[in-house]
Amino acid sequence: MKPRRTTSRPTNRAAQLTTAGLVTALALTVTLVAPAAPAAAAPQEAGNRAAIATATDGVTHQENERVPEGAVWTQHYFPSSDGSDTELHADVLLPEGLAEGEKVPVILSAGAYFGHAGEIVPEGHERSGPSARFQDFMKGTDLFDKGYAFVMVDTRGFGGSTGCLDFGGPGDRADVEAAIDWSADRPWSTGAVGMYGKSFDALTGLIGNNADRDALKAVVAQEPVWDAYRLIHANGVPRPNVVATATTYNAIAAMPGMKDDDARYRANADYEKKHPECFVENSDGYRIADPADPYWTERDQSEKAEGTDTPLFFTQGFTESNTKPEGMKEFLANHQGPKRGWLGPWDHVRGNEKDGKGRLEMGRAGWFEETMSFYDQYLKGVKPTAAHPPYAIQDSTGAWRAQKTWPEADRSVTVPLGDGVYVDSGKAPPASGKSGEASLKKPGRTPGASYVVRSRPLDRPTRITGTPRISMTAEGEGNVMVKLYDVGEDGKAVMFDEQVSRLDADRLALDFKSADWTLAAGHTLAVEIGTIGTGDWLDTPSRQTVRITNARLDLSLDDPSDDTPTAGERAPYLDTYISAYTTRLPSGKPAFTLPDPKDRTKNAP
Repeated sequence: MKPRRTTSRPTNRAAQLTTAGLVTALALTVTLVAPAAPAAAAPQEAGNRAAIATATDGVTHQENERVPEGAVWTQHYFPSSDGSDTELHADVLLPEGLAEGEKVPVILSAGAYFGHAGEIVPEGHERSGPSARFQDFMKGTDLFDKGYAFVMVDTRGFGGSTGCLDFGGPGDRADVEAAIDWSADRPWSTGAVGMYGKSFDALTGLIGNNADRDALKAVVAQEPVWDAYRLIHANGVPRPNVVATATTYNAIAAMPGMKDDDARYRANADYEKKHPECFVENSDGYRIADPADPYWTERDQSEKAEGTDTPLFFTQGFTESNTKPEGMKEFLANHQGPKRGWLGPWDHVRGNEKDGKGRLEMGRAGWFEETMSFYDQYLKGVKPTAAHPPYAIQDSTGAWRAQKTWPEADRSVTVPLGDGVYVDSGKAPPASGKSGEASLKKPGRTPGASYVVRSRPLDRPTRITGTPRISMTAEGEGNVMVKLYDVGEDGKAVMFDEQVSRLDADRLALDFKSADWTLAAGHTLAVEIGTIGTGDWLDTPSRQTVRITNARLDLSLDDPSDDTPTAGERAPYLDTYISAYTTRLPSGKPAFTLPDPKDRTKNAP
């Protein structure tokens, strides 16, 4: 990358910093006296192994290979915005050769993964330096040559910041607010801040949106956590990561700084040694099963998004194995600002990421170009030169389409599923294949672990989009699992959506994960209701018989024949997913008709 100026590079004085953990992200808001911009001086020798930045002495790639080309690295400390004694650490990357008094907009990322030693575990670096977590983004966009700064803030408990890790709670919110305000108030900042991240540091972008800071002009969030409860639990049923995620973040928070980090960084990284209660509190919070508990309501970003309007560009995989599309519907409905999204059948990946064969994981080219167009528009006021669709969506056929919003549906229907009975045995079905009605009419027949209700074959391709919902009355204690299947004419069934719940009340209504799945003509929709027999759940079966009555399925249906195609290839993960989730269901008679999405004269049976 070429430097933007020909002035001399800032140098480094061998001041030392420290590195620590990585985990869950956040940044802060504070009003401090702004540190001076890195002073220009004679460059150090490239072989100097002690090229560690301070607040006033910058380090370039020539002096430390961990610094991205075209950037100058400095380090800073500032307080969080909640009045506590939490001190936050930031690694700042400015364009090399930035003239004195020149200002640039800031792209900020806040979270757990910016420790100098490594993102999640120590990575064997010989010396300290800024995290490489988003250097793919910096290099792929020519970020510094285009006149942007990149700021990485360790949220409390991680890296060079003090405090107990907070998993997206009030402390993290204070950190994000402080990070936004601090970034906007630097002497080299135009005052316009955008946020960038994936997964947990995409969650901090949502937190930034909800914080409603004037300086935050845009958020780019790839595969974010929309609602922290639904990452760890599902309607009272814990996922295995109730233990694994807490343990992982505790380990990241416990990572020490590197030997050549400065004493302040190393001391902050060792905060948990004097405060072991941090790990206990973090683990205990994850175990709370009640979604209405204040611990979780504080961490529900979808609910807190009501009335917010920061421009948002996000990605979401419908077939995600990590940060699933749960809470997305509520967030998008509550958010009132401009929105842009890439949605499709991929796993936990970035927009630019490629697989081992060089194929884009999402199947769509242009992530960096579109992201920078988004930032240029909202951070610099530059009108886009390309007409990017507000939403680019890939459905289960592998085809991409453009939409003004998501979901778009031709009609919403409610499909009656009738009644049924099963035993909450906790054993993998296979499904009994009996309709619920048949099971009830023959009380002498022993109920199975689940039952299946299926539609008549479809006359035309029909897309199920948005967030399906099922309501029912349940008699009996234990758990329930509901699955939706696309059943082909050959009898092969692909499970494309699911949800589970504890049966803590007689009447319950459950949102599935958001979906975008097209059933071909001649296919049928099958609904399986029963025990939690498959998947990643830590359920405790009751061994009781559960009777379901008045089950009803709410669906948004769309006719794909009038789609507006847009560029993109089939996501490689789609075939992996279909292979992993294809099964055969026992035969049975059709019990309902899925209405034609275009025909509004017919009601659902």
